[in-house]
Amino acid sequence: MPSLIKFFSSLKLTVWLLTASMLLVFFGTLDQVHFGIWQTQKLYFESFFVVWSYPEQWGFYQQLFWLRLPLPGGYLLGGLLLINLVAAHLTRFQLSFKKCGLFLIHFGLILLIFSELLTDLLAHESQMAVSEGQRSNYSENFRANELVLINRQADTQDTVHAISSQALSTLDAVAIPGTQLTIRCVQYFPNSSLIQTKEGGSASPANKGLAARMRVHIQPKAISYSDDEVNTVSAYVEVSAAGTVLGTWLVSNVIGDRFPPQMVYWQDQEWELALRFQRSYYPFEFELIDFKHDKYPGTEIPFNFSSEVQVHHQKPNLNQRALIYMNHPLRYAGLTFYQASFADEDTTSIFQVVRNPGWLLPYISVLLMGLGMCLQFGLHFYKFLRKRRGSPSAARP
Repeated sequence: MPSLIKFFSSLKLTVWLLTASMLLVFFGTLDQVHFGIWQTQKLYFESFFVVWSYPEQWGFYQQLFWLRLPLPGGYLLGGLLLINLVAAHLTRFQLSFKKCGLFLIHFGLILLIFSELLTDLLAHESQMAVSEGQRSNYSENFRANELVLINRQADTQDTVHAISSQALSTLDAVAIPGTQLTIRCVQYFPNSSLIQTKEGGSASPANKGLAARMRVHIQPKAISYSDDEVNTVSAYVEVSAAGTVLGTWLVSNVIGDRFPPQMVYWQDQEWELALRFQRSYYPFEFELIDFKHDKYPGTEIPFNFSSEVQVHHQKPNLNQRALIYMNHPLRYAGLTFYQASFADEDTTSIFQVVRNPGWLLPYISVLLMGLGMCLQFGLHFYKFLRKRRGSPSAARP
């Protein structure tokens, strides 16, 4: 046990971990060109291990295509650095007033590492698009999809059953609670395009809905990791009821309001079937009163984007009016609304909606580290002044 504590508290381990972190950032930055920010963050910094491969896009030195470099991931390095820091405190530092600055600095650093882990596990980002004079009570995650079955026959509210794209991609049958329906994904495409079948061409597996009416089928494409592109997720899904196959439908996240809804009929019930971006619903409505896109006079260079909004909550005492603009978000009900973009000739505002339970921890950690550095350097400076005043050379005229 003492040898284990000595290993985890050693300064050599700290140097090796910091060196490995620099290598991880270096190779992650190289792959960011091909995988984009989000995929690189998931591969390199939200994992325990990662293997870097020599990119095939590099035309020179093709003899190095065999090269594979295993690296520790961000979770592993962060966890080991945290253990190393705590172990060093337990073995080397003694609690005293003279060392209070160091304790505050290291405690702030520990809190910063913990807040990063909390953000990776619990933070959620999505976007909400609202047109002037309109309201919205949900946001969409453009990096996640869901298959939904919606019963709109109720007078007051819809009944929505959602299946995540991860569950859909397993091709397993999923029973819909409260109904006799079962959905099974026949084929799943993480990126694709929808094209019309030519005369004499191969028939689509779908025999219901849009594919049957317009003779449309799915053409697979390579997954795009660009931050400016959205993958077209598509699938063929088979719907059964009480052991009877009702048909196979083509669903895709690009089939929106431009086409009539695809319906599933069973006995006296009607269900709308759709594949869409994953939604998060809220107990309030977000109304866009006015959106402003100001430019410098005589130019097309923007200098201000702002949205005047009104939040309508189910509880009237929680209603709120606010102005959202750059670096001035609205924090409401545990959510943060940022001004992200606009559309429809400056009539639609797009908000970045962030739920991050640990958003305050980085501010606290930086404050603690700043206070610790002030105390530590202040104590040393005070000690230096006392020695200088008491030295014989300082007393000479």
